[in-house]
Amino acid sequence: MNRINPEKLLMSKWTATHPERRERHFIVTKLIRDTNETVIGCVLEAVIDKNTYELNWHELKDASRWLTGWK
Repeated sequence: MNRINPEKLLMSKWTATHPERRERHFIVTKLIRDTNETVIGCVLEAVIDKNTYELNWHELKDASRWLTGWK
């Protein structure tokens, strides 16, 4: 399991372990916060084609799907 500090996610780099549509490398471009300013999600941008995906930041903890950095 990846250890993550949600406050330090912005501009972090991630590698998908099972890429779809050749999208393997991603950058966190935005943090989504609730009314209490707690991070509840993030926006990942694919490096290859600039597609964006919104997801719960807890999903990045799954090491079978995500690796920290670009591998």
